[in-house]
Amino acid sequence: MGETEKRIETHRIKCLSKVKMFLLALTCAYVSKTLSGSYMNSMLTQIERQFNIPTSLVGFINGSFEIGNLLLIIFVSYFGTKLHRPIMIGVGCVVMGLGCFLISLPHFLMNRYEYESTVSVSSNLSSNSFLCMENGNQTSRPTQDPSECVKEVKSLMWVYVLVGNIIRGIGETPIMPLGISYIEDFAKSENSPLYIGFIETGAIIGPLIGLLLASFCANIYVDTGSVNTDALTITPTDTRWVGAWWFGFLICAGVNVLTAIPFFFLPKTLPKEGLEGNADIIKSDKEEKQRGEVKKEKNGITKDFLPFMKSLSCNPIYMLFILISVLQFNAFANMFSFMPKYLEQQYGKSTSDAIFLIGIYNLPPVCIGYIAGGLIMKKFKITVKQAAHIGCWLSVIEYLLYFLCFLVTCDNSPVAGITTSYAGIQQDLYVGNKVLDDCNRACNCPTKTWDPVCGDNDLSYMSACLAGCETSSGTGLNMVFQNCSCIRTSGNSSAVLGLCDKGHDCSMMLQYFLILSTISSFIYSLAAIPGYMVLLRCIKSEEKSLGVGLHAFCTRIFAGIPAPIYFGALVDSTCLHWGTLKCGKPGACRIYDSTNFRHIYLGLPAALRGLSFIPAFLILILLRKRHLPGENDPSGTELAVTKITEKEKECKDVQQNSKVLNDEEMKTKL
Repeated sequence: MGETEKRIETHRIKCLSKVKMFLLALTCAYVSKTLSGSYMNSMLTQIERQFNIPTSLVGFINGSFEIGNLLLIIFVSYFGTKLHRPIMIGVGCVVMGLGCFLISLPHFLMNRYEYESTVSVSSNLSSNSFLCMENGNQTSRPTQDPSECVKEVKSLMWVYVLVGNIIRGIGETPIMPLGISYIEDFAKSENSPLYIGFIETGAIIGPLIGLLLASFCANIYVDTGSVNTDALTITPTDTRWVGAWWFGFLICAGVNVLTAIPFFFLPKTLPKEGLEGNADIIKSDKEEKQRGEVKKEKNGITKDFLPFMKSLSCNPIYMLFILISVLQFNAFANMFSFMPKYLEQQYGKSTSDAIFLIGIYNLPPVCIGYIAGGLIMKKFKITVKQAAHIGCWLSVIEYLLYFLCFLVTCDNSPVAGITTSYAGIQQDLYVGNKVLDDCNRACNCPTKTWDPVCGDNDLSYMSACLAGCETSSGTGLNMVFQNCSCIRTSGNSSAVLGLCDKGHDCSMMLQYFLILSTISSFIYSLAAIPGYMVLLRCIKSEEKSLGVGLHAFCTRIFAGIPAPIYFGALVDSTCLHWGTLKCGKPGACRIYDSTNFRHIYLGLPAALRGLSFIPAFLILILLRKRHLPGENDPSGTELAVTKITEKEKECKDVQQNSKVLNDEEMKTKL
């Protein structure tokens, strides 16, 4: 008996270690997939500028990830449980790595990035040809070679990014539904919320690393190593700046492939956690699984697919939860995807700084909130009904706090001829082209090229020429323009490259916004695990994998794909000045109406989230009227626990009887 007990104990430790190993591997997979996802979201602005495409098209590229996920999510969620789940997750990680590599490929196939600039265009001409030259000296202006215009075709290299993102979405498909169902099947029901909390924490660590990586790459010039960066006339705060977006995708590709390795060494099934030491129950479970496999082969693998779908569709709590998720995902997907652009336009931060601030202020409280939510569920044995109330009312508190963000704002950047007049007076932003004034009308200036300068009067101008500047000194970023007729100040009026800073007051508003965002992120994430438990416990155990997959399918088709597209189109509608390519074609937007941008960025998610509380309150009403199996049990599995207890009693009786028989045999021998 001693040897048998040792073997059982060894088996129990091995099984327990494999559950923990799968939990660790799945957490790493969540880190790698969210690392790639957050990096992609952070680099959307850089991709927009690199390929000179509108925000709506960038939104479509961002939504293409969901398209790839959508192609397989239902089938993987259902059929995946019949196959080797760890291996399928491993293959998915490898496919994600391939997608990331394909996204970075255009950088190696394209020519060097050229930003619009009055200075760089005239680099082969006299040093002052980009300044104000009175008497309309047309011949001294740089002209575009017609052959270059024929060669310049609006780059279609963004298609590589689109296809790579679709492949990345296909690879991500099995990780969430198969990973969660594997944990639910083989972990203790009381440990499941804590385990999912750890996994969701991995889903926060990944974005934190991704945002830090994106901040680092966005601060490095896209063609660094192949161009002289000292000769650049733009900085990371300039809306024409493009960072080394491609470099991070190569890192993401390597991380995804490395993450896949452990899954190929994990078993297809494991004993239920907590029952590993009972050989009779293990044997009984194996026999039940074998009977189930024979039944599946006899009846066919798809026979119960339609009944499961019908059962889920007729589950009112489950369907209302999907509606909540769709509305909430529409709101948060837009806010997270366009948050770097919002911080750039509203508070005058560079892409690198904006991404870094998001990572530092938002993700740590979310990580703490996920862990705290899981621990609270485990320690206080929160029931399904209690979890629903916790999730709902915490979300209401966070939603009310969210409205304070409307108060922490900055004014538009003062740009003469666009947001203000040349006298510095606020003007109607959408009435005609007023970039020319009496002070620069005779200068023969290009009126569409965006090469901003900041004057001594704290007013920005679209170019040194439009500021009426006649002379310049210095090179690169140290260039200074003098004798500017439009800059009405005492003494020698001058200007420097770049937009004027928004000032100390705007910096303080940014701090208030980030503090509010930190508090809101913590409260909302604290409600996430209880809310997710409601989803898992309101469906039958055999429908769990399909239910999680169908939930993901609906959020992607009704939110993940359309949200970035329509939100990007709305953001485009607030553009005040579009960039110009060599031959006059429009490029990426250079400056937005920050007031209207703010109304769209904050107002639309507020409306969507407000609507989501209607089905949330309906769920609370339904839960009050309905008796759930787990009403007095945090896992909702009272019946299952009762059955397990009965089995354990039976097994103890068998062990006791066998011990008595062994003792009698020993006495007989003696």
